[in-house]
Amino acid sequence: MKFQATAKYLRISTRKVRLVADSIRRMPAEVARQQLERMPRRAAKMISGVLASAMANAKTANAGSQLMIDEIEVMGGPAMKRWRAVARGSAHGYKKRMTHIRIVLSDDTYPEADAKRKEEVKPA
Repeated sequence: MKFQATAKYLRISTRKVRLVADSIRRMPAEVARQQLERMPRRAAKMISGVLASAMANAKTANAGSQLMIDEIEVMGGPAMKRWRAVARGSAHGYKKRMTHIRIVLSDDTYPEADAKRKEEVKPA
């Protein structure tokens, strides 16, 4: 069974969040949570919150203890347009980007990965 949690409109660039998300992809949920606690990045705390929410959703549904991160999706949200004053009375614009994070946990080991392995190893 799959359990998911989403966080939207987080005020951090998707590029910064993807760095952290890529490091915990396809990990057991508990191991990923411990790794995120030790990471010195702001994005790690945000992803940790979403992961904790997904784990709580699984606990509410009485899932097994072997939760794995099935998917972790980092999507770009809207961008706030701002400007900074520069010389001669003009202004330069820039964007403050937002991010959406979606984590899907599953309590079964990866059957699709096992099926792919069986397809690859064919007898001659």
